[in-house]
Amino acid sequence: MAKLRVAVFASGNGTNFQALVDAAQQDRLDGASLELLVCDKAHAPVVERAKKAGVDTFVFAPKEYDSREAYEREILAELQRREIELVVLAGYMRILTPVMVDAYEGRMINIHPSLLPAFPGINAIRQALDYGVKVTGVTVHYVDGGLDSGPIIAQRLVEVLDGETESTLATRIHAVEQEVLPWVVGRIAAGSVSLDGRHVTVTTL
Repeated sequence: MAKLRVAVFASGNGTNFQALVDAAQQDRLDGASLELLVCDKAHAPVVERAKKAGVDTFVFAPKEYDSREAYEREILAELQRREIELVVLAGYMRILTPVMVDAYEGRMINIHPSLLPAFPGINAIRQALDYGVKVTGVTVHYVDGGLDSGPIIAQRLVEVLDGETESTLATRIHAVEQEVLPWVVGRIAAGSVSLDGRHVTVTTL
């Protein structure tokens, strides 16, 4: 059976990318294969993680292009050349245009550190703390043309403790992210995720 060919987009430290690498090495991705890392920062730690893991990289400098659409067309050509079937946004800090979103409709997922639709966009953990919620969490969702607005695949709760700081809450949220993202990728690779409008069904083992 052919493996699901996956590209991961990331911009920073790459802990979620590393979680996927670790899961792949432990045969926990149910047939998904990490084929490519796409990164917009040449010196981001995630690039070194990819090199150590033997995953190819496509690193680009956005300022060298006339528009977001221009560099996305180049990225898209690379994805198509490698026959990438699933794109995973894991800390990729750039807004996508229809060039990429339309090409991978229903085949692109994102992980977000809140229980969407609450606290979309940047600084979601700080937003949750400022609002005073008692629980927050992690959401993995399909990407559409809106801001963290695509159909939800999976969510996990994280309790907000008394005296919680942004740093302590972020640490616990990131730990949950590193569990749920490989699980979702594995379920997609196994053909156990179906999308019907805004409703996603995940079949568990």
